[in-house]
Amino acid sequence: MSIRIALLRGINVGGNKMVAMSDLRDLAGRLGLRNARTLLQSGNLVFHSDKSPAQIEKMLEKELGCVVFVRTADEWASIVAGNPFPDEAKRDPGYLQMMLLKDAKDAATLQPAIVGREVARGNGRAIYIVYPDGMGRSKLTNALIEKKLGTRVTARNWNTVLKLAALAEEFATT
Repeated sequence: MSIRIALLRGINVGGNKMVAMSDLRDLAGRLGLRNARTLLQSGNLVFHSDKSPAQIEKMLEKELGCVVFVRTADEWASIVAGNPFPDEAKRDPGYLQMMLLKDAKDAATLQPAIVGREVARGNGRAIYIVYPDGMGRSKLTNALIEKKLGTRVTARNWNTVLKLAALAEEFATT
């Protein structure tokens, strides 16, 4: 069985689309996703499965009614290794966001939309954005990013990205 990482978009944010992590783990088990563990309350799930990421996304989206992004453990390791902002990741990882994308895109497409001090880099299905003044004050919102890129996205800060990588690595040794 292969290790998979799923991120649910837009749950447990501002009191909307509330999903208990215990319910998410139970659902994962009913869908045949084995040894499911959650991280935080924002819809991060690590598990074993032989199903493809696309199959898992469809199953979870149907059951939960939200957008789901699934990556393999190897893809996640590449995301961590591909971070173009290592200094920012060390200095203030809460201000570095990794965006998972449904479709491959180039961060250069975002440049015309950036009116603040944010910096976006990357291409493919992961884009990295530094929000030096914080994401909450930025005009570079998920909605604007989705509009400019023409695909669905979900964001996790660098601390969460690393915690998910550690959890996936723990799965690999058990």
